[in-house]
Amino acid sequence: MTLRWYFIRCQSGREDSIARNAVTRLKIAGLQDVVPQVLVPFERVTDLKKGKKRTVNQKLYPGYLMVQAEIDDPEDGRTQNVRSTLRAVDGLREFLGPRGDATALTEQEVSAILSRMSESEARPQVSIGMQKGDLVKIKSGAFDGFDGSVDDVNPDKGTVKVIVTIFGRPTPVELEYWEVEAV
Repeated sequence: MTLRWYFIRCQSGREDSIARNAVTRLKIAGLQDVVPQVLVPFERVTDLKKGKKRTVNQKLYPGYLMVQAEIDDPEDGRTQNVRSTLRAVDGLREFLGPRGDATALTEQEVSAILSRMSESEARPQVSIGMQKGDLVKIKSGAFDGFDGSVDDVNPDKGTVKVIVTIFGRPTPVELEYWEVEAV
C-alpha cells in the first residue's frame, strides 16, 4: 500500500477546525502513520478591507479537505478503522468519489494544488475586487474626489486604470487599487 491523496467533503466554513479535530482523533486512535497529513488547500490573497491592506488565506476548495492516506485495501482492518474514525469527526461528510468510495487524486492534480499553495505563500495574489465597468471614487492623490469607471484591472501590479472626466474629456488615469473605492 502507498500513501495517496483524497478529497473529503466537509461542512463549509469550518474546514480549519474540522481538520484539527480529524488530526486529533487520528492521533488518539493511533492512526497518524496511516493518515500522516490532513490539509485545507488555500492560497494567500492580499485584499483591501475598510481601507486597510491585509493578507488572508482563501480556501481553494471550500467545503473540502485533502487527506494523505493509505486506504487502498478495503479488506484491511486499519483502512476500516480510518474510515470510521473520520466519519466520527463532527462536520466531515464522505470521501469524494462514486457513492462515497474514496477516489485518489492523480500525481499531477496533487502537484498542481501543492505548487499553487507554495507559490501563493511566496507571493500572495492581489484581490482587487473590481472589474471593468465598475463605478469608483478616487480617495487620494491628485484626483481625490473624482468619480470614474474602471477601464482595466492589473492584479499583478495592483493597479486600476480609471476613466475620469476632466474638463469635459474622458481621461485614463492609472492608480493603485487602494486609492479607489467602489461607489
